Amino acid sequence: YLTVNIEPLPPVVAGDAVTLKCNFKTDGRMREIVWYRVTDGGTIKQKIFTFDAMFSTNYSHMENYRKREDLVYQSTVRLPEVRISDNGPYECHVGIYDRATREKVVLASGNIFLNVMAPPTSIEVVAADMPAPFSRYQAQNFTLVCIVSGGKPAPTVYFKRDGEPIDAVPVTEPLVASSGPFQDSRPFRSLLHRDLDDTKMQRSLSLLDAETRGGRPYTERPAHSLTPDPGLLLQPTTENIPETVVSREFPRWVHSAEPIYFLRHRHTPGSDGTVEVRALLTWTLNPQMDNDALFSCEVKHPALSMPMQAEVTLVAPKGPKIIMTPSRARVGDTVRILVHGFQNEVFPEPMFTWTRVGSRLLDGSAEFDGKELVLERVPAELNGSMYRCTAQNPLGSTDTHTRLIVFENPNIPRGTEDSNGSASGPAGVRLTLVLVLTVVLELT
Repeated sequence: YLTVNIEPLPPVVAGDAVTLKCNFKTDGRMREIVWYRVTDGGTIKQKIFTFDAMFSTNYSHMENYRKREDLVYQSTVRLPEVRISDNGPYECHVGIYDRATREKVVLASGNIFLNVMAPPTSIEVVAADMPAPFSRYQAQNFTLVCIVSGGKPAPTVYFKRDGEPIDAVPVTEPLVASSGPFQDSRPFRSLLHRDLDDTKMQRSLSLLDAETRGGRPYTERPAHSLTPDPGLLLQPTTENIPETVVSREFPRWVHSAEPIYFLRHRHTPGSDGTVEVRALLTWTLNPQMDNDALFSCEVKHPALSMPMQAEVTLVAPKGPKIIMTPSRARVGDTVRILVHGFQNEVFPEPMFTWTRVGSRLLDGSAEFDGKELVLERVPAELNGSMYRCTAQNPLGSTDTHTRLIVFENPNIPRGTEDSNGSASGPAGVRLTLVLVLTVVLELT
């Protein structure tokens, strides 16, 4: 007789050492032991170990002992550092000689499925559809995306706010884009335990006071005028240098109720057997309550001894740092004005808009979107011109200003540059005459 079985194994973690054990009982004489790794759904069997009793006298890989009258054998195969690619079925085939004739071999086999797990290798939290502007008078939806890669099987992903788990409504379909807040049938829950400090309350009430007194509310892009509107005296001005104004006033649409969160998961299988998980947390943003809120994404996985975590703090931009090169601009130079960081850590990524106070930009446009404003061949009339940079994300916006000082260029005589800073006048005429004479001489 011959019976074969492989000892079962729990799921193993990639990188661990694994030993496969094949036990078999027989009262016959052993012929061979063959281990196979099965791939492609069982169509291909790859030999990973062979013991042939006819040509080998080395029995060190086997342990035998007597139990009652049965002879028990054990063959082991050790995988010193298991990989995800080792995941799959394995078979142990044993052959013994038939007692009736040495020409006949009796075969039996056992099988096992080696389940190799892998912990996630990376976790990241990003904001969807960014950069995006700040909306002061209309509620907008906001989505955080937690991207977890390299895990097998797919990990469990969830969010926390300020250290507390978020009770989110699970959804399976993408949320329809809407400018209004999301609705849910769950009962109203107060936000008194949230971060509602006196400063934020006073900032919110100041706008209501301005409306009561008839003042015009501060807009994202006030009119390009150097004369202040009396109605704006109730609000901070954005034309003083170097004052930086953070727009943190919010209208009546801001609610003090706890937002309704919606959570959706996407699973993308990888070619190596791992799964990328994207967890999308969506809610109606409340800049008054959500500014400085700490959101964390946590991951649980059977191959992890403790959860993985990535966290972000929602912060409005404040105090852009402006760098101008060259530091001493002359007529005809190309000037670059760059936003080089902020006074605080900003998330999500802000968007930048450049305008010239009281006039249009050098190329005639009203504004320019980008982190760096380039002024090519600056003319003398730009001396003293002021530029405003508006940095904003869904949490808020801030304006900062810089003034361009243009010095004379000794290589360009005074009064000989045009609006683009290019040489003109007598010097330009002489250059044109020289070119014309040269062409005539070549033709003759």
